[in-house]
Amino acid sequence: MDVIIRNLRIAFPTPQGESLAVRDVSMHIGTEKLGIVGESGSGKSLTARSILRLLPHNARITADELSFDGIDIQRASERQMRAIRGRRAGLIMQDPKYSLNPVMTAGQQIAEAWRAHRPNGARASHREALQAAEDLLAQVQIRDPKRVAGAYPHELSGGMGQRVMIAMMLAPDPEVLIADEPTSALDATVQAEILRLLEDLVSRRGMALILISHDLPLVSHFCDRVAVMYAGRVVEELQAGELARATHPYTRGLLDCLPTLSHQKLRLPVLVRDPAWSA
Repeated sequence: MDVIIRNLRIAFPTPQGESLAVRDVSMHIGTEKLGIVGESGSGKSLTARSILRLLPHNARITADELSFDGIDIQRASERQMRAIRGRRAGLIMQDPKYSLNPVMTAGQQIAEAWRAHRPNGARASHREALQAAEDLLAQVQIRDPKRVAGAYPHELSGGMGQRVMIAMMLAPDPEVLIADEPTSALDATVQAEILRLLEDLVSRRGMALILISHDLPLVSHFCDRVAVMYAGRVVEELQAGELARATHPYTRGLLDCLPTLSHQKLRLPVLVRDPAWSA
């Protein structure tokens, strides 16, 4: 499985003219864990969502190449995209409170995803689907899957809600998992549990993972490779283990702004931006 992005550009109309949100981004993603980092508005989520063609209706997208395992995303029909979305590539959103349906139980929502992506349209009974949902909840380390399957989203904690989201995405057994800030709404302890869970699932199932995050230490320990984005561009790409030795001044500025207990600073430095970074 390969995702190829070459010179991706995403623009939006404004009263002042077209505004480029993503500019000339190129990536090649295989079966690996890729971290995309950068500040809010740098184009991380837009770049990842372009793979699924899940962009706002007024977005104008162009690329020299944008392909998923040989399928041209720009020219693919909606039927072809439905075969990719969910079935071959899953998307985990930032906060389960806004992603889960409040009037359906967790089990019903997972069962719906499982039934929708059955191979060759194979039919399954309601009981089979709910059993599959409970099995998926067990796979994401829910202690009492039957109880959680019958619970509504407001009855679940943030960590449990995120596990339900992960179970929904795993239902079709995708080849790629896109996780858009999956732990930002969780406390540090639950965050570590969710990341360990994702790492275990990705390694056991042989999936590719695209992790979008603001957390540089997190991606340096969790991912294989890191792409750093600024103002719609990829300014640096390197192996995750080499992140501490990054050379681009933007990446260095982000790293220098991190507080640390081992080398205390009286005052954290302020990132000084160079207009040339976004030129």
